Amino acid sequence: MSFSQFLTLLSWRDLADVLAVAVVIYYCLQLIRGTRAAQGLVGLALVGLFYAGARLLALPTLQTLLGNFLLFLPFAAIVLFQQEIRRALAGFGRNPFWGRSGQKHSPTTFNEFAVAATALAARRTGALIVIERLDSLKAYSENGITLDAQLSYDLLINLFTPGAPLHDGAVIVQGDRIAAAACFLPLTANPELSRDFGTRHRAALGISEETDALAIVVSEETGVVSLAVEGQLLRDLDAKMLLNHLYRLLVADLYAPGKRWA
Repeated sequence: MSFSQFLTLLSWRDLADVLAVAVVIYYCLQLIRGTRAAQGLVGLALVGLFYAGARLLALPTLQTLLGNFLLFLPFAAIVLFQQEIRRALAGFGRNPFWGRSGQKHSPTTFNEFAVAATALAARRTGALIVIERLDSLKAYSENGITLDAQLSYDLLINLFTPGAPLHDGAVIVQGDRIAAAACFLPLTANPELSRDFGTRHRAALGISEETDALAIVVSEETGVVSLAVEGQLLRDLDAKMLLNHLYRLLVADLYAPGKRWA
């Protein structure tokens, strides 16, 4: 059969089917690129290759062993890729075709973030500011103290001042308002994270892994300003660098799945 004859047998449904599968595979690869899931996927592929080799070389014992393992492969994939699966479903849920839009941030808000973060860093005052994007942070703001106050430099400085009633925990920002303070966040379970990072950095990474939120974290020990996004940590930021990242992530709508900013 020639290539031209093959094309005549294809209908528009076949082409649409192939294109849809290609898009899904591309989306999944983008989602796990640069993550631990990519290493797990390579490991599973190697197991499949060993199984095929065992069948080809007629090795019954190895074939039986790997065959029994492959029976549990779907359950293993769910356990290994649970975070990526959750992120993929959340990505589909906030697809622009459904008409959802993120929080609106005015340009002055970025200045408030940058100035407050650098001022806290100069004082070696620890801080954790979480900025909501598309995924709702209501579940996390409800475990803190509700404020619903206009965002400002002075309020951020006062909230994180040592000894202040609400200085522990995170501040959650929705749009141009501080929704809550003293909020508890999930900690990252990444075993590759350096032990030098404390609870604030682990909480910042944890919320960025669970949701698409941004987290500005100021180290109390070193005074370094960092930004957590999609499970990655951008470190040692000055005011200008922080402004650039915030503008790119909050205004330029760079929400591509699997995009790594670190």
